[in-house]
Amino acid sequence: MSSKHRVVVLKIVAGELSVTAAAAEYGMSRQYLHKLLARYRDEGLDGLKPRSRAPLTSPQAVTDRVRDRIVQLRAALTAAGTDAGPVTIAWHLTQEGLQAPSTSTIRRILHTAGLIAPEPRKRPRSSYIRFEADRPNETWQSDFTHWRLAEGTDVEILNWLDDHSRKLLSCTVHHPVTGKTVVDTFLHCVDEFGPPASTLTDIQAGWAALEQVRRPAGRIGVVRHPPVVVA
Repeated sequence: MSSKHRVVVLKIVAGELSVTAAAAEYGMSRQYLHKLLARYRDEGLDGLKPRSRAPLTSPQAVTDRVRDRIVQLRAALTAAGTDAGPVTIAWHLTQEGLQAPSTSTIRRILHTAGLIAPEPRKRPRSSYIRFEADRPNETWQSDFTHWRLAEGTDVEILNWLDDHSRKLLSCTVHHPVTGKTVVDTFLHCVDEFGPPASTLTDIQAGWAALEQVRRPAGRIGVVRHPPVVVA
């Protein structure tokens, strides 16, 4: 993995740099940075590794047992309301002692099984409405990211970010993130910085704990925004 790619993508994701500012600072084109961000969204940090020029692994090279388990995990995780993407499925395969194929291979298997709907044609970027809170504590954003430690342990990193100031209010590591974790870290931020007027999270990224945040948040007057597209 290019450490430069990892640093610039994580800075953009954390809101420390815009794509335009990152392109100028790191000498990369905006088009290439958007490609790296798309890989990160689809494959996690694996997507930032240098692309091999060798032919891609065929789904037919995966054993029937692993292929069937991928389909089963997709259905089970989706039914449970948790993240069911290729990165999460690969983690579960490894935990079960199975040889996990690459995340791109898992995605192709899911496509073949009809479990991933084709993406609609993307709108032009000029049609996006940029959202930014006008004042500190007007809106907090939150998400979590999978990370594999050097010794092989998989963890999840949970962040809370003030949308106006871009201040990282909380960054904690868990194994894994749970509903109680989300509630506890949220309330800890409230104790330290005061309550936000609203919260914004990405439900489509597997935010199963959202409703557990909503209940204590409601008691202190916090409004939860529906998910929005942020350019």
